[in-house]
Amino acid sequence: MRGAVLRSHRQADSARLYGASALACLLACVVPNIPAFAQDISDMAADVPAGSQMLLAADTLVYDNDNQTVTAVGGVQIDYGGNRLVAQRVEYNRNTKRLVASGNVEVINSDGTKIYSQHVDITDDFADGFVNALRVETVDKAYFAAESAERMGGVLTTFHNGVYTACEPCEDKPDKAPTWRIKARKIIWNGEKKTVRFENSNFEFFGFPLAYLPAFEIADPTVKRKSGFLIPGIAYESDLGVGVKVPYYFALSPTYDLTVTGSGYTKQGFLGEAEWRQRFNNGQYSLKIAGIRQEDPDEFIDSDGHNVDSGAAGDPNKFRAMMGTKGQFAINPRWDFGWDVLLQTDKNFSRTYAIEDFNDSVHRSSIYLTGLNGRNYFDVRAMRFEVQEKTLPDDPTAVAGKQPWVLPSLDYAYIPDMPVGGGQLSFNVNAQAISRDRLDTVLADPNNNASVNRVRGIEGQSGRLTAEAEWKRTFTTDGGLLLTPLLALRGDAGYLNASSGSLNAINQMASNLGVDDDMRSSLARFMATAGLEMRWPVLFSSTSSSHIFEPMAQVFVRPNEQYVGGLAVPNEDAQSFVFDATTLFERDKFSGYDRLEGGTRANVGLRYSGAYDSGWSTNALFGQSYQLDGQNSFAAPDLVNVGADSGLENATSDYVGLVGFNSPSGLSGSVSGRFDEQSFEVRRAEVKAAYSGLPISFSAKYAFIQAQPLYGFTTDRHEVTLGASAQLAENWRVFGTGTYDLEQSVLVKDGVGFAYSDSCFTYLMTFSESRDLSTKEVSQNIGFNLSFRTLGDFGSTQSSINTVQ
Repeated sequence: MRGAVLRSHRQADSARLYGASALACLLACVVPNIPAFAQDISDMAADVPAGSQMLLAADTLVYDNDNQTVTAVGGVQIDYGGNRLVAQRVEYNRNTKRLVASGNVEVINSDGTKIYSQHVDITDDFADGFVNALRVETVDKAYFAAESAERMGGVLTTFHNGVYTACEPCEDKPDKAPTWRIKARKIIWNGEKKTVRFENSNFEFFGFPLAYLPAFEIADPTVKRKSGFLIPGIAYESDLGVGVKVPYYFALSPTYDLTVTGSGYTKQGFLGEAEWRQRFNNGQYSLKIAGIRQEDPDEFIDSDGHNVDSGAAGDPNKFRAMMGTKGQFAINPRWDFGWDVLLQTDKNFSRTYAIEDFNDSVHRSSIYLTGLNGRNYFDVRAMRFEVQEKTLPDDPTAVAGKQPWVLPSLDYAYIPDMPVGGGQLSFNVNAQAISRDRLDTVLADPNNNASVNRVRGIEGQSGRLTAEAEWKRTFTTDGGLLLTPLLALRGDAGYLNASSGSLNAINQMASNLGVDDDMRSSLARFMATAGLEMRWPVLFSSTSSSHIFEPMAQVFVRPNEQYVGGLAVPNEDAQSFVFDATTLFERDKFSGYDRLEGGTRANVGLRYSGAYDSGWSTNALFGQSYQLDGQNSFAAPDLVNVGADSGLENATSDYVGLVGFNSPSGLSGSVSGRFDEQSFEVRRAEVKAAYSGLPISFSAKYAFIQAQPLYGFTTDRHEVTLGASAQLAENWRVFGTGTYDLEQSVLVKDGVGFAYSDSCFTYLMTFSESRDLSTKEVSQNIGFNLSFRTLGDFGSTQSSINTVQ
């Protein structure tokens, strides 16, 4: 025998050649044996950068020409193209075309995959071979182990007495059973079909066998999209019964797919769903359809004998269906086009049957075009708000039928990059056109002297175009006083085509209020404003804290609001109005464009902020607003009495204030309120406290709003909301929340739950209740979810209650 023994520092060229071939063979054939990281030889070649050099370290390198072998022995470490092999012995036989690595074999692939074994024997064409005592740790922390594995035909890899889990091993107790694992007599990976099949398997949970599965198959974990059944789900509703949902996924193409779902409900029968999704280079869209022919519509009948969750007209309780579509496309880097549209046979189908992505209580269907470039913004959209509620179709109190079509709504904002006159100039344009099919009104009965008079929505069509320009610049005096003059000019044009019923309702409201009914079919108005803001921040500091006190005052001089004092202008978008510390220094305190603030007004207040070396911070604001001249817009009635009982209806407003703090430990709190300007009586108040930490987190909120009879609320409102979460152990958590109406002594909603979570398994169980304040009807929901990492989720379709995290 002719043999040569070469020390690692004197490696011959031929040894390098054989060693490189051996390593490339080993790295390219060991990795393919792992289902989670399958790749063929071409993939391996692509993973190794061109021109890569092999680095070999070993105690001894033996080159045997007689037997055509090259062997590295003792502390072998080979690095090649980002891959690494560590073993006690590596031998490559040119005659048998087999490569053998033995002794604590560890392969670390360039993508981070780790393979451990005691013995690897495989052919250099990667078609056949076997591995003993195999363990694999993938990049995404999935784990395989087997007594042995063999590869046949370059396609099938079979693990004998294998184990699979996605749970990380316990560092302190490596022999401890993971949260879950699958033990199988055989685990067969099909590299062509990209599937992993388990035969004669047991699913173990915390070390205990939970289920015996003769055979089942999952997609290769590396495969993101593969046709097959998805994890089923279950649901329960009192009027639907128990439901089982089974989805099937069709991976039709890399760019589009289809999911078909069948759900069986014990009370209502079979519900079919289908969702098509398609992706393009510049965007994506989806289309979902669902339908059912209900078997027992009487389950929806309320205590008064009315069916409050009906189906389509003409077939009120049997057939119900929906179609929903969403999409978004980037026309170019600055412009986006998209839509979100829901069509259904009745107003509550998608919510009743929990159709995913379309089951919210208020769904906004819209088609939009949006552009953003620097400090330019453009948005135009058509919208309709669809309220999914359980009421009779012809119920006059139903909200759904009173919602308008917005065709369209436009917003445009522009701020020039260069200063103008040393200050900032901005432009805003808003336009909207509204069409409503049903009058939305609440009018007082003159015979009982009721005080609520509101026409919240006019039946007919209306539109408005608003354009506004504003300029402001800040000057700083030598004494630190900040002066910001402001000039603004706004113009509006609008039209109204109201039905006779709407005009009659407006006439009645005007008569009840004793004001003029001067509703205009068209209007044009303007508002010019000259303003000055003065701020004088003063800093006080000590060795452990700093404090800034900032007296602040604003004066806005402008003419009276036009068409005010009577019912002349529709109010569709400025109906929600709150005067508090956050809106004290707004130039126009109305929330929308249909109303605008007029007359000369001053806003005065004191702002404070403090920072402490300990990590605590504090803030406060207190102030008042004054109508100095002209007509007070908040004292003038409109169709919804938006300024009534607001705190701004008098020449001297109520006081508003806010005090808050934050701590480094996670504790925070705030108190805010509005107080009568003469008696200092509380008109509105909100108290918040929260703590986020371990093992306990909590939140608490108390809200009080004094009665606003002219605005539609005839009694005081008191409400307390509490939420808490406690970490019982490393992985266990309990939580709960509740909202209690103190005025009506009703627990509006409540919920409790518990959860378990670790690196590979999550369990959530919730119970929640809600009560209708008018009917006191109680709705209960039970939800649970099991999530096994890499396997999927199983549980109910009900949303979990909100919890403190």
